[in-house]
Amino acid sequence: MMKIHKIPLMSKEEYDKFIKENYVSRIGFKGEYPYIAPFLYVFDGDFIYFMSTKYGKKIKRFQANPNVAVEIEKYEDDLSEYRFVTLQGRIEQVENIEEKLKVKKCFLNLIQNKSLSKNVLAALGHSPDDELESIVNEDRSYIWKLVDVKSIIGIKTS
Repeated sequence: MMKIHKIPLMSKEEYDKFIKENYVSRIGFKGEYPYIAPFLYVFDGDFIYFMSTKYGKKIKRFQANPNVAVEIEKYEDDLSEYRFVTLQGRIEQVENIEEKLKVKKCFLNLIQNKSLSKNVLAALGHSPDDELESIVNEDRSYIWKLVDVKSIIGIKTS
């Protein structure tokens, strides 16, 4: 009889570090069929924040049911190394002006520090021709944060 090999789990310190180091996620929304959409995110050590365009299927899904599953992954092309974290919780729209401004500045810093293409602005409700600062100075996107996390699972190759 063959023994099943279980993939190792990450510790809290490992998955917090992993979440902090990465910036692309997928959010699964409920509906008749699950709907999965990619999102850039920032993590401040307490909350994961997402910047969403103000249009698309995700808006109706979020409004109907804010309970979501979030997945963050990183892997080598040949899958010799891989890590992923899944979180289940609820997203809420950030309305507080100071919090929104702080998060928008985090997104601006992310784009600059990771030398991301300005094409990413389209995923944030802006034109790639816009100045980067427009994501801070203009209100074209929703800011969401993951709250009431019920489950976090981090898996790694070793």
